[in-house]
Amino acid sequence: MDHDLSSEFQESDPDSANNIELRVFVGTWNVAGRSPTGSLAVDVDEWLNLKDAADIYVLGFQEIVPLTAKTVIGAEDPTEATNWNQLIGKTLNDKYGCPWSTPMIHPITDEDYHYESLSDSEGSPSGGKQTEITGKYPPGIQFGEQKQYSRYTLIASKKMVGVFISVWMRRELLNKCNVSRVRVCSVACGIMGYLRNKGSVSVSLCIGGTSFCFTAAHLASGEKKGDEGRRNHQVSKIFRRTTFRRINDDGDELHPLTILGHDQIFLFGDLNYRLYLEDNLARELIQHANWRELQKFDQLRREQENGGVFQGWEEGDIEFAPTYKYSSSNCNRYSGGIPYRAGEKQRTPAWCDRILWNGKGVKQLSYFRSESKFSDHRPVSALFSTQIKLAKSANAIQRSY
Repeated sequence: MDHDLSSEFQESDPDSANNIELRVFVGTWNVAGRSPTGSLAVDVDEWLNLKDAADIYVLGFQEIVPLTAKTVIGAEDPTEATNWNQLIGKTLNDKYGCPWSTPMIHPITDEDYHYESLSDSEGSPSGGKQTEITGKYPPGIQFGEQKQYSRYTLIASKKMVGVFISVWMRRELLNKCNVSRVRVCSVACGIMGYLRNKGSVSVSLCIGGTSFCFTAAHLASGEKKGDEGRRNHQVSKIFRRTTFRRINDDGDELHPLTILGHDQIFLFGDLNYRLYLEDNLARELIQHANWRELQKFDQLRREQENGGVFQGWEEGDIEFAPTYKYSSSNCNRYSGGIPYRAGEKQRTPAWCDRILWNGKGVKQLSYFRSESKFSDHRPVSALFSTQIKLAKSANAIQRSY
């Protein structure tokens, strides 16, 4: 059933007016270094599953630029991230009859910034007051103006070479809830342990009295024995090095907030975990759509069971085909296999693209892949129902966060 955007937020506990239920959409897509094009709008629309609209959209990308020496070592270029933001904003807002024609915000490059909710004294076209989100930025960062009648507002976006995260919220949510303490952080853990070809970008924020952390990651590739250990190590490094500044009411700096210090956490991306299974056997199970049997050999699930990574985290049942590696763009055939094709990489298909979560009050409603042929990965999405507490005041938020 469609989620009615015009309705009030659903109270998750009838005995408490301070609890509400939100729908959070999380998506991840490795776009293989390709730029968004106008024809991609249909694919993005399918990926975002707008027939079942959410209150918050959190989208993570990998390889929005080719991972060359120039892009990895050179200065950040916001062009591709801005292009993706523009396409996402247009898709979200045009869907509900809200024309979108605005210079888009550039991704934030500085991690020492925050948003404040401010009441707009100017009335909307219907005479009501609008709540705007403004930001405090270092010099050179600009916010493009968004139409007041846009249904969704861009809250934060962060890019590190090819890894990119973009967070959007319904304006009704901003009007009803205090959205505060928005922070970003990036962690590089690629070549030699610190180059930016692999790593994560994270957004931390507070809605009412509940803190959220969204982390988009791109981990080490490879299907040789021991590569899973490299991925496990990178996850540990991301948990250890991702921090968000905190300042109390008196202006004193507190201990930084970590990923695991949040109430509700979502980690997603091209995690690159493969299958502990020979290629021909994996392809046979895929041909018969035997996902339950194939999951028994999933490297990420096995590493979780053995205590190597993501202990205590949850992931929904995978009831879709492996998302990597397809032969090329505009192709529905996995790379490699028999008969072997010259110049094609031999890769055992695997569920590289994943969405996991941790925390109380989170329920997964769906977990699926989309069928865009834009890259050699298929995009993956999950829709969640989350319960949050509405703080009584901004001070209450600040104390709890």
